[in-house]
Amino acid sequence: MTPTTHTSHLDPACGAQRSAQLLHPVVRKLSAYGPLTAQEQEALADLGAGAQRVEGRHDLLAEGGAPESAVLIVEGVACRYRHRPSGARQITAYLLPGDLCDPDFALLGRMNHSVGTLGPCRVARVAREALSGLTDRHPGLARAFRLAKLAEEETTREWVMNIGCRSAIERVSHLLCELHERLRTVGWATKGGYDLPLTQQDLADTTGLSNVHVNRVLRQLRLMRIVEVGGRRVDILNLPGLQGIAEFQADYLRPAQAADRHPALA
Repeated sequence: MTPTTHTSHLDPACGAQRSAQLLHPVVRKLSAYGPLTAQEQEALADLGAGAQRVEGRHDLLAEGGAPESAVLIVEGVACRYRHRPSGARQITAYLLPGDLCDPDFALLGRMNHSVGTLGPCRVARVAREALSGLTDRHPGLARAFRLAKLAEEETTREWVMNIGCRSAIERVSHLLCELHERLRTVGWATKGGYDLPLTQQDLADTTGLSNVHVNRVLRQLRLMRIVEVGGRRVDILNLPGLQGIAEFQADYLRPAQAADRHPALA
């Protein structure tokens, strides 16, 4: 995955370090829930210090294990998943640049699912002490993390809706719209598309479809001149058309709008 390029409007005196903090995916993600101070942005960017490259198809957290730290995705795509005894897999969430998994790990005894990379990633391990100190010192970040957790919960409900109520083409279209919106927020997508290291089997294991059915849906979307998926890339040819098929509304990804209407969340 390659981040999109943006023109900087910062005073050059702020230096390259300040620019890097502003462009850090976790800063961009949490800034979408409300303005952050310079100190909060710096503290967030520091969470990614020491990030290491991890190859694709590698478990970061294993089902049954006791997590010793949270995992911050700096680059790449990972997922939460579970296997049935038969070997069938269900992907239950995607972790994109800027996502922190799981900030509440200290409350977990054992993992009831696994977290693994889908392609090469850069990942930072974040200790419990670092997280608790961060939220204690910066109430604004505590609020942002809470809103991010609410967005995850809303996304889970949307995925249940996807599998339970939508047709095959609607399921795939909705997932592609959601990934586009989430990646765009952190600077890893443009209106025209985004890099995506997913296989058709990954999409099948996410949407509750067979590999063959996913292939058929992607071919249909390509023939409709809506989207082309292949070569680890999603090229969106008609974004309004894709959103229309999916009936996609991005509100569930932005709980900060609800918080503005309900000050008790703040």
